[in-house]
Amino acid sequence: MAERIKITVVTPSFNSAHTIRETLESVARQDYPEVEHIVMDGGSTDGTLDIVRGFPKIRLVSEKDEGHYHAMNKGIELATGNWIGILNADDCYCEGILGKVAQAAQNHPDWDALFGDFIFVDDSGKEIYRREEACWDRQIVRYGFGVALHQALFVRKATYQRLGLLRHKDFKNACDMEFLYRMAREKCEVGHIKEYVVRYRFHQHGQSADKRVVANMARETDRIRAEYGVPTGWVGKALGNYARIKRQIEKLVLLGKCDLLPGRLLLRRHMREQTEFSSNIGVDKL
Repeated sequence: MAERIKITVVTPSFNSAHTIRETLESVARQDYPEVEHIVMDGGSTDGTLDIVRGFPKIRLVSEKDEGHYHAMNKGIELATGNWIGILNADDCYCEGILGKVAQAAQNHPDWDALFGDFIFVDDSGKEIYRREEACWDRQIVRYGFGVALHQALFVRKATYQRLGLLRHKDFKNACDMEFLYRMAREKCEVGHIKEYVVRYRFHQHGQSADKRVVANMARETDRIRAEYGVPTGWVGKALGNYARIKRQIEKLVLLGKCDLLPGRLLLRRHMREQTEFSSNIGVDKL
């Protein structure tokens, strides 16, 4: 008998009143019926909770946590769906995407996880650029590039139960990267769907556009690579270049196109020295 696909969406939040309504609406508008939405709030004081309570179908838990990855872990543990997606409180799902995710999961019972593509947007929701991937490639993940970050990633609950949750006590900004390394090491079957999954917002009230956070993510990623045995020095740089070139070749072969400009260049003018966001563990004071 085919597996019944129920998707749990976990949204970590903390003082997210500027953006969370759009996030919640993007889930509420989905046309797939088997969806559970859990908001794991870190104890907001800015009106976030009033907004969430306006969506009666959402399961809301508000209590102090150890950061947004800890909130994700608590949501994963509460999830009753057999597939789980993480949607940040400043990002939005694209129209109709959860039905497409469910269909792909139904069609590929061997997949441990699946991911799709991104549309990066600015404070006002205006498109910056679109990032498309060709496929899951363990070498590319291991040597240099996170092809399936959590905003567009869906993972079986059974996969989390087998591999473990996000290591929120070890990493403040790169837990999702470490989980990709873990899936690659364990040779998980990770599928790719050629669909835009999420509108990923770079804005004044989020972490992604904060240069301090990006710098810390790079430091933590170096620690992760060392833990997983990726060489450093010129050998590590050569392997990183190999991964970038391989990614573009796969895009040419499978998509018929490649990136003319690196995404980091397209996002550069949207970066800030410091953005405005709250954190229970001091990420906002890096």
